[in-house]
Amino acid sequence: MSQPEPAAADATGPPADAHVHSECSWDAPYASMEQACRRAAELGLPSIALTDHADFTPRRIADAAKPQEWKRPMIADRVLTPPPLDVARYLRSIEACRERFPGLRIVSGIELGEPHRHRQRAAEVLDGTGFERILASVHTLPGATGATTVDAAFEAEPPHQVVRRYLAEVHRLTLAFTGFHVLAHINYAARFWPQAAGEHLVTDFEEDYRAVFAVLAATGKVLEVNTNVRFDQHLLRWWRLEGGQAIAFGSDAHRPEQIARGFAEASTLAATAGFLPSGGPGDLWMRR
Repeated sequence: MSQPEPAAADATGPPADAHVHSECSWDAPYASMEQACRRAAELGLPSIALTDHADFTPRRIADAAKPQEWKRPMIADRVLTPPPLDVARYLRSIEACRERFPGLRIVSGIELGEPHRHRQRAAEVLDGTGFERILASVHTLPGATGATTVDAAFEAEPPHQVVRRYLAEVHRLTLAFTGFHVLAHINYAARFWPQAAGEHLVTDFEEDYRAVFAVLAATGKVLEVNTNVRFDQHLLRWWRLEGGQAIAFGSDAHRPEQIARGFAEASTLAATAGFLPSGGPGDLWMRR
């Protein structure tokens, strides 16, 4: 699959938000595509990508999870089976928002969860849709009795082991599945690092991260700077050292007020690492 067009973002303004969820995502009960677009326009973003979930993996959820807050959950014995993405509804909503916000570039997209484990289902959901931005991501870890969410894995395993298992699964994704543009939230496991384990240091996992980056760079993919949690500067440096050419910024917003959160700091880190906006039509920042 070809890489999306390189980057357009005003160097004096915020980057585009290339990872946003709407009410079409099963886990976003407080999201609204229209409100997300309105918020992006208010912030002066050059564009927004609506990348709703297409998740295929039943997963055991953490004991502390609050499934009543999720939209249309399908849970039995603490195993959640995500409902399918309603692609037709999503595409209708995209077109309606494009009409309402003609001054905002609205990119159609999707976030595929563990597509390397569900190649046929991923192909079926993509067939004929023409999504402009395809994200690939890992949210679950396989186990002897089925998959678990990453936060649930932290309840049962040593924290360093969970992070290494997560990064190993991301590595498997990048090797086994090529039908995506951007790797989402490489720092996903850091969201759930237990406070009792002390400070989470990405340098403890340099080899694991760089193994992922080497494959991504070799296949011309884009690394997402996901700002759900602070994006560590070491990750951008390692991405560049492994030959990475492009980054996208993603808030991973599940509420309109989360659009572009943390982008000021993240764009400064990116510029320091040698990634800057380019002059083309798009939302990627390229290495200089």
